[in-house]
Amino acid sequence: MRFCIVGAGAIGGFVGAKLALAGEEVTFIARGKNLAAINEKGMSVFYRDGREEHATMCKAEEDYAKAGTFDVVILTLKAHQVGAVAGKLAPLFHEDTVVIPMQNGIPFWYFHDHGGELAGRTVETVDPGGVVKDAIPKERIIGCVVYPATELVEPGRVVHIEGDRFPLGELDGSTSERITKITEAFTKAGLKSPILENVRAEMWLKLWGNLTFNPISALTHATLQDICEDPHGKALAAQMMMEAQAVAEHLGITFRVPLEKRIGGAEKVGKHKTSMLQDVEAGRPVEIDALVGSVVELGELTKIPVPTIRAVFQAVKLLDKTYTDQVVSIRAVQTDGS
Repeated sequence: MRFCIVGAGAIGGFVGAKLALAGEEVTFIARGKNLAAINEKGMSVFYRDGREEHATMCKAEEDYAKAGTFDVVILTLKAHQVGAVAGKLAPLFHEDTVVIPMQNGIPFWYFHDHGGELAGRTVETVDPGGVVKDAIPKERIIGCVVYPATELVEPGRVVHIEGDRFPLGELDGSTSERITKITEAFTKAGLKSPILENVRAEMWLKLWGNLTFNPISALTHATLQDICEDPHGKALAAQMMMEAQAVAEHLGITFRVPLEKRIGGAEKVGKHKTSMLQDVEAGRPVEIDALVGSVVELGELTKIPVPTIRAVFQAVKLLDKTYTDQVVSIRAVQTDGS
């Protein structure tokens, strides 16, 4: 199959390299040093156990119109970046092209084929004005939940930290021929890619932790273990999760893992800095709208109160504005205690 990876960052680089190593034809849409590195040396994946994999057979293109058409287009940009490229995607499509958005949080397509009074509605927090929704026909979309943790440490070089699960799901819950072929390709590439009957429920399960631990860590500079072991941090996370659960259940979602177990799972990860905290420390824009603002919006749509989530969302938005306006990064500094 011909795969196009739009966004050759941490997740895109990992997925593209694995697919290329499995014999699939892979083209990255990239820019600058990343573009040059991929075309010169391919995409490399480094593992914690010392293993290295080098996908030298893939290529990169900056111009969407010159890249050609593909069987599968995978969007691995962050949610707030997709709108800027949505209008450029059409040249990548042929009649049967599938689009797999790999973003965290509530996706722009959430209410496609959803049913009920909110069916077809735009999630304005992640897709203002429905720009992305209008650019990508819903018939092309297959949902995906991204579990691996990876890091782009330099152009063309990804470090794999943990995880290999990319569950897929048709928006209407069906098991189609196209999703079967794609999950077979992912599996051949060494990725766990089960077909889900309800991809939205799996998204909520991951989001349940992301919408709490990410912003709390960004505000406090605490790791996952620190948050879960501290009574105040744990209580704040639990309150946010209960509010989110109420919204999700109103939308027909059932969580297959109880709240305490979800918190316990985060604690077991250890002293890990969340991606949002890493962004704060690096002075990068944070993914707060998709992970937290979207849940505030869904709370308003469903008339379910989410006061704790809203307060944390507003605090992180102010933090983001502060360091962006001042062009600084905010990092906790360890001292020797003297």
